[in-house]
Amino acid sequence: MGKVHTEPPVTRRHASVLARLPRWIPALTWMREYRLACLPHDAAAGVTLSAVLVPAGMAYAEAAGMSSVAGLYASLAALVAYAVFGSSRILVVGPDSALVALILAAAIPLAPHGGPQAVMLAGALALLSGLLCIAVGLLRLGYIADLLSTPIRHGYLNGIMLTIIISQLPKILGLPVKGESFLARVHELARGVLAGQINGAALAIGAGSLVVILACRRWAPRLPGVLIAVVAATLAASWADLAVRTGIAVVGSVPRGLPAPEFPLLALGEWLALGTTALAISLVTLTDVSLLSQTYGLRGGQHVDRNQECFAIGVANVAAALFQGFPVSASGSRTPVAEAAGAKTQLTGLVAAAVVAGLLLFAPQALRNTPQAALAAVVIAASLSLLETRGVLRLYRLRRGELVQAVVCFLGVVLSGVVTGVGIALALAVLMFLWRAWRPYAAVLGRVDGVKGYHDIARHPDARRVPGLVLLRWDAPLFFANAQIFRERVQQAIDAAPAPTRRIVIAAEPVTDIDITAADMLAELVEQLEAMHIELCFAELKGPVKDSLKRYGIFERLGERCFMPTVGAAVSDYVRAYRVEWHDWEDEA
Repeated sequence: MGKVHTEPPVTRRHASVLARLPRWIPALTWMREYRLACLPHDAAAGVTLSAVLVPAGMAYAEAAGMSSVAGLYASLAALVAYAVFGSSRILVVGPDSALVALILAAAIPLAPHGGPQAVMLAGALALLSGLLCIAVGLLRLGYIADLLSTPIRHGYLNGIMLTIIISQLPKILGLPVKGESFLARVHELARGVLAGQINGAALAIGAGSLVVILACRRWAPRLPGVLIAVVAATLAASWADLAVRTGIAVVGSVPRGLPAPEFPLLALGEWLALGTTALAISLVTLTDVSLLSQTYGLRGGQHVDRNQECFAIGVANVAAALFQGFPVSASGSRTPVAEAAGAKTQLTGLVAAAVVAGLLLFAPQALRNTPQAALAAVVIAASLSLLETRGVLRLYRLRRGELVQAVVCFLGVVLSGVVTGVGIALALAVLMFLWRAWRPYAAVLGRVDGVKGYHDIARHPDARRVPGLVLLRWDAPLFFANAQIFRERVQQAIDAAPAPTRRIVIAAEPVTDIDITAADMLAELVEQLEAMHIELCFAELKGPVKDSLKRYGIFERLGERCFMPTVGAAVSDYVRAYRVEWHDWEDEA
């Protein structure tokens, strides 16, 4: 008899790990399946993308209170990391305007004068938020990105964008503004303008750059308006020596070479102080990457794993942190550039990263005379594009209550600061969820002639009701916060019934869970109804919820006969049991 060769357990384990690698490293899949026909498209798109990435990265770094080269370092690291771990074919990640105000809010109190300490703090923020995003991806908690509803997202984004615009106006006007809060900056800006302290050269460059960017966006979207504006401003500043003659602020010397790996070294108190902001950054980042990756995935007919996207953006942030960058996110302004330029795969991001690396290695001084007013114009233009005016007007027309949510979040960001504002947004989102579950809609049902089923008598006043039977639909899970409200609705339905009630049936299809508090309430309700000679029954209760009632002992207390598969079956059973005259009940059996 021949020997049976079995594969060693260690080998099987290794094979299993290797089989899962493409799931966590999607680059292994797209590189293996890459078609050379896509190379010209990806290469051209990568070069085009870099033309936007370089000035935008520099602008966001300056806006976040760091040297402009930090934006290039962050872009370079994030592009490479996401190309390896991201599941979206064309999503672009990098410095983003939505994060600028959050970085500033955390860095200014700890490093008011900027410098290396500010870079270290920004790197620590990227590291913390990246680790949080990685944890969300590994634990498959990507649904956390759904916590921020559209109204709340409109509110906090509008607040952040307005805060950023106000923070960049001093650079365009050439005014020294030291205020940290939104209101303090507005006050100092107004005072400087009224005192005639505007730098005319800075205003001309900033306003001119803004006009060029917005004009290209409006009438020539295929032209790289950001690149044109920044290059023109840099050439003008170099030719006229504006930094010396007019005192406008420029980027200055940019170090040659690629960033060296460097771990952020902070005191324990500083790490703890950054925790809240890192949480806010991770929430904003997760929301952005989830929304954009799903949008472009659907557009391209590609399935995008939301949990993998959370993991990938986390790795991109950790990479940015370790290479002297700052927090990054999915870019809603640069991804369309890559798409319009013909990007097919993440090779586009690698080509763009190679261009940025080449600039740092061979021509960093080409950026030294770039006016900060031009970079401020880039940030303002990006912020204007993200302002949600149409969305707010839509809320005004359709949902005034949700408009209030948006306004509260907006005011929270503007008046209390961006970190507090995002906290308010998150708290408001949870509160609105609880409110809807706490006080859900409940409907008494009746029979409408000519319409199949049983329907809300509040919407159908002519609906006929079975004498002695109350049908009550409860549109939410039953849990601790709404258990007593459910009990009150049951009593109200019984009291409002046109005939003495013999049985009340809960149309329980919308009930997805019953917790222990609600179970205790049901046990008390059964006793109360029995004392009134009223039966409590359920119709269309889901299997898992019924299993919970079995564990609580309520199923046995009521008996299996009190659990009906449909509302129609419940009516049929009641009519048979009490011999009620109800001529069309057979149609519902």
